[in-house]
Amino acid sequence: MNFNIPPGTQLLILANVTIYFVGRMTGTDLTYWFGLWPVGTDFETPFAVWQVMTYGFLHLDFGHLFFNMFAVFIFGPQIEMLYGQRWFLTYFLVCVFSAAVLQLIVGAVTNSLPIPTIGASGGVFGLLLAFGMHFPRQRLMLIPIPIPVPAWLFVTGYGLLELFLGITGAASNVAHFAHLGGMVGGYLMIRHRRGGRRR
Repeated sequence: MNFNIPPGTQLLILANVTIYFVGRMTGTDLTYWFGLWPVGTDFETPFAVWQVMTYGFLHLDFGHLFFNMFAVFIFGPQIEMLYGQRWFLTYFLVCVFSAAVLQLIVGAVTNSLPIPTIGASGGVFGLLLAFGMHFPRQRLMLIPIPIPVPAWLFVTGYGLLELFLGITGAASNVAHFAHLGGMVGGYLMIRHRRGGRRR
């Protein structure tokens, strides 16, 4: 395996890890100011416009951080080498933003509890979608089932599972619609890039 991690991927991992450990070492509850709170919550848990980006750099615990950064480490380098550093970082941040937008819309429609959303999963799901679209035949391993499947099938199945879990309310402590929002933003970005190249 090639462990030559390009600079944009390094930057994302470093930013997330640094913010996590700064919060832990200082005992500061960064979620209060920088987590994504539903719109319309009371003054003790205020929504602020910057939260649509900052929530994507906060994590609940080390396991949450590890699995998100592991996914960035696995999928990020190939997407960055394909797109270039600037477009790669833009793509990731747009996916974080689109994940926040869909999460806020669903929260407003369903009148959800004032619980903040945190984590880089929206960007991670955008990377997963990009990998599946650009490398559809590359094999990915499902965990814990050791059966390699084509990337396009893995991504499609994962997206459908997130939609099912979001609609049914299963695993309600997971922001399933934020994951889907990241994929939607990623898809629109890829279509925009392909359209621009054709023009």
